[in-house]
Parts: sequence; C-alpha cells; structure tokens
Amino acid sequence: MEPMTYQAAGVDVRGEPEALRRLAAILRPTADFLSVGKLTLGIGYFAAVVQLTEEIAIAISTDGVGTKLLVAEMLDKYDTVGIDCVAMNANDVLCVGATPTIFVDYLAVERLNPETIEQIAKGLAEGARQAGVAIVGGELAQIREMLRGVEEGKGFDLVGTCVGVLHPQRIVVGQNIQRGDVIIGLASSGIHSNGLTLARRIFFDLAKWSPTKFVPELNCSIGEELLKPTRIYVKPVLAVLERIPVKALVHITGGGFLNLLRVQTPCQFVLDNLPEPPPIFSLIQRLGQVPDAEMFTTFNMGVGFCLVVSLEDADRAVEILRANGERAQVIGTIGELGRREVLIPQRGLTLSPSGA
Repeated sequence: MEPMTYQAAGVDVRGEPEALRRLAAILRPTADFLSVGKLTLGIGYFAAVVQLTEEIAIAISTDGVGTKLLVAEMLDKYDTVGIDCVAMNANDVLCVGATPTIFVDYLAVERLNPETIEQIAKGLAEGARQAGVAIVGGELAQIREMLRGVEEGKGFDLVGTCVGVLHPQRIVVGQNIQRGDVIIGLASSGIHSNGLTLARRIFFDLAKWSPTKFVPELNCSIGEELLKPTRIYVKPVLAVLERIPVKALVHITGGGFLNLLRVQTPCQFVLDNLPEPPPIFSLIQRLGQVPDAEMFTTFNMGVGFCLVVSLEDADRAVEILRANGERAQVIGTIGELGRREVLIPQRGLTLSPSGA
C-alpha cells in the first residue's frame, strides 16, 4: 500500500502557497482604503491587528470547522461543532496577545432543519462561554444547490469571525525571541479541527470502518473520537499574559508544527521533550502508513497550543497554566537564530516551510 498523505487525500498542499500568494498580492493594497486607524499587522499571521487609538487595537481572524462537519453528519451529532468554530478563531486571535471579545458566525445549510440549527447553536454558546466572547450576530444561508453532505439534505458549513482587543504596544508575534528561550506545549483533546480529510479517508475509505465502530484504544467509537471538540486556550493563556512577558503564542492547527515558523524571528524550534501523542494519531499513522513528517506537518500530535517564554519564566508559566486546568509541559527550546526550522530529534525530523 502506498503511504497516505494529505495531498493524496485530496488536499492540494503543493498548490496552496501559490494560491495564497496571488490572493494576498491583490488584497494587501486594500490596507490603503482603511478609513479609521492603521493596520499594524496584516495578512499572513494568525490574526490581523488594526490600531484604532493610542490605547486600543483590535485583532481579527476568521476560520471554519472544515470536514469535521461531515463526521457530525455521519453521527447526526451537531452539539459540539460550534465549540470547534469558536475555538479555531478565538485561539488564533489569542496568538497576537489579544483578548477575544466578540464573535459572529456564518451557517450555510443544504436544507433547513430547526433541530439541527438548535444543536449547532448550543455548541456555539458553549464555545462562547469557554472563550469569554459574545456572539453578536451572524448569517443563516439556505443554499441547497451549492452544498452536499454525506446524505441528501444534510450538508452544511460553519464559519466564524472573532474580534479581540489589545494595547497597540503589546502585540505578541515572536519579535523578541532569543536562543535558549523555552517552548511550552498545551495538550490537545485529540485531532481538533485539522487533518480530518486525511483521517476520514484512512478510517472510512481505506480501513472501511463505520463511524460507530468502537475502538478499544480510544475507549469510544471512532466517530466520537474525531468529534471531540477543539480545546479553547483563551483563559489559561490570558492568565499567563497578565503575569509573565510571553514572547510568542502559536496555535497548532493546519500545517501542524510548521505553525511555529510563523513567528517574526527566524529561529530553530528544537522539540526534544514532546509528550506521547494520543492514540488517535498512532491509529492514523499505522492504518494509513503515514510518514512521520506528514504526521507532524498535518496534525497537532497532542500539542494544541504553544507559548515561548524566557528560561527564567518557564516554571512560573507552567505553574499558572496547570493551576488553570491545562496539561502543560516544557516541550523544547529555541536553538539557532536565523534559520526557520523545527527539529524533532526523537523522530529524526527537520521540518521547514519548503518541506526540506
């Protein structure tokens, strides 16, 4: 059997950088149209930042839940995907040091089903509670001709936008990272909301598993495991930001650990103390014969969020995170400056944006 990859599963990983480059080239000049404030962080980071006054800036990000929604359709279980929608956006806004504040959603359906809408809303409300945001509006679109789900009438899409606030002088983008700084990892709940296309292809197409198949290693069905909500890290991370100078904040989402390389300072992330990945990842790798490099550049591998702090602040940061309910640990250090790469010695991996 040929090893499974994200590209083979149908996601055009190779073509995406060029598509994004063209998109950004056309849209970046629209910053000149801004009528209030000034853009201080634009396209390309986890969130954009606009300074409104000397004291106030806003951060904004938008994202969706992706093909995890197809698993919800398979199980007819819709009450948690709203949490994922809030998480994907609030965690990204958090990455610039902002406090997520307000949220709007876009819900498109193939066929209107009030019961399904209610269940989705319950998840959105729970996500809002966990993130400390107010959902102040949104859009419900019925676009039957444009959507297809796992069965006729079930198709839907769920996307959100989150706005946060911060002081203009307190933007965190990894601008002050130094060699020897410490990387702290926060545990994920599992697969979160990225890599689901590859996971679904492996479990449901290749292995021919039913979404209700009970998997002893997971102590639940494979569908239930894949639907576990993305963790929302807002409150624990804000608790650290209030007490400690944090140098970088990174949401480990699409692209896996390559997200670390988005920080402003070119540097090596040496991850020599990663936790053992949860069982879902070993199942994906074994059943799909997925290479290590593909796993670590597609999935979170058990680490959903990272902080970079000075060595002298590391113990205190871990202590605060654990006191706020997080499973946090030091997972590595910053190596050489001037090189954008992630080193995972346990797997013999060197990851870079070019895939080298």
